[in-house]
Amino acid sequence: MSLFAVGHRAIRLLLCWNLFTATSLLAQQGGSSTAPKQSAAQPSSPQFFDPPQFTVSGVTDTTSLGGHGSDAVVRTRDSLAKDTAALGKASPDLVNAQELLRTKERTQALLAQRDSAELHHQLGDLDEKLGNPLDAVREYQRAAEMQPTESHLFDWGAELLLHHAPEPASEVFAKGIHAFPKSERMLVGLGAAWLGRGSSEQAVTYIAQASDLNPDDPAPYLFLGKIQAVEKASAEAILPKLKRFATLHPDNPEANYYYAAGLWKQCKDSPDCAQLAQVESLLNTAIRLNPAFTAAYVQLGVVHAQKRDFRGAISEYQKAINADSNSADGNAELQEAHYRLAQAYRQVGESQAAKAELETYQQLVKASEQQVERQRHEIRQFVYTLRDNTATQTDQPR
Repeated sequence: MSLFAVGHRAIRLLLCWNLFTATSLLAQQGGSSTAPKQSAAQPSSPQFFDPPQFTVSGVTDTTSLGGHGSDAVVRTRDSLAKDTAALGKASPDLVNAQELLRTKERTQALLAQRDSAELHHQLGDLDEKLGNPLDAVREYQRAAEMQPTESHLFDWGAELLLHHAPEPASEVFAKGIHAFPKSERMLVGLGAAWLGRGSSEQAVTYIAQASDLNPDDPAPYLFLGKIQAVEKASAEAILPKLKRFATLHPDNPEANYYYAAGLWKQCKDSPDCAQLAQVESLLNTAIRLNPAFTAAYVQLGVVHAQKRDFRGAISEYQKAINADSNSADGNAELQEAHYRLAQAYRQVGESQAAKAELETYQQLVKASEQQVERQRHEIRQFVYTLRDNTATQTDQPR
């Protein structure tokens, strides 16, 4: 960290939880999914004296990111990690690197005069924006050591999760939930961390709990919907939450879509599914609310194909493609639309059209793979060691 004085670096590297003393919280116990407003010191404060069971020692490239599960699963885990980090934060300011560096220098100067948890936290924000995740996570940890507020603990855990350290992230989020049992975003973060560790069941359990804390908040339901799309998680745990989402937010296109997708999973193998009409109705509502909803068109096409209405399926797949025509890299929904359109054309005997769609699908898959490689260069992964495991850990979704 070139701009830090040696003395300041030494202070930041003393990442030991034994430094905790009786500190007052600036956030009331029981935060929410939005950034909590800090207030005056409270009469009692959660204190942590156990050292963390991990050490973050460096960063490495993520292009070789591996693990069990399909590419769609890995992408979903990465996407939810980013969504978690964004919970409760305002939209990022469009500030250039030079301004960020000047702000960092000013913050360092203030820190030289007064060692403050809030200043360490600000440095963490700045280092993350400047592309220095190792410095950022150490600043977030230092802030949480000095002042274990809900926001400080959450941002520390979110930084670990964002850079593919799900085991350390789950430890921090678990500590945060112990201190702030009513923190919705802490539960969501712990769920996302468990998904990163390969346990969709644990992930669903915690995120479902988050949805119960504040049933009107769409965020946990969106997490559950994304997990449902790629993981074989228990429908019994997810579907009631998605039904509540659609009931509370009937004008939300994603609420209608995710509930429809959940119902479809229950009856897709049954030609006489009693819920089929409801699935179609929900999907049509989602499309009416958002005419550019690619995934909803694709799902409606799948329903038509199940009924062997291949002409109807072709029409929906074409609508999906037209709705997402501006996607140059070929997202997953657009890829699926072309692939399923090829299958539908085969069913009606249009082999040349099927061949053309399959070629387009393969081109989109290649473009998408290149985009994933670029993204994995942008977000590097932490190298970490667990206390009970001498082996160096990197992201290992299972």
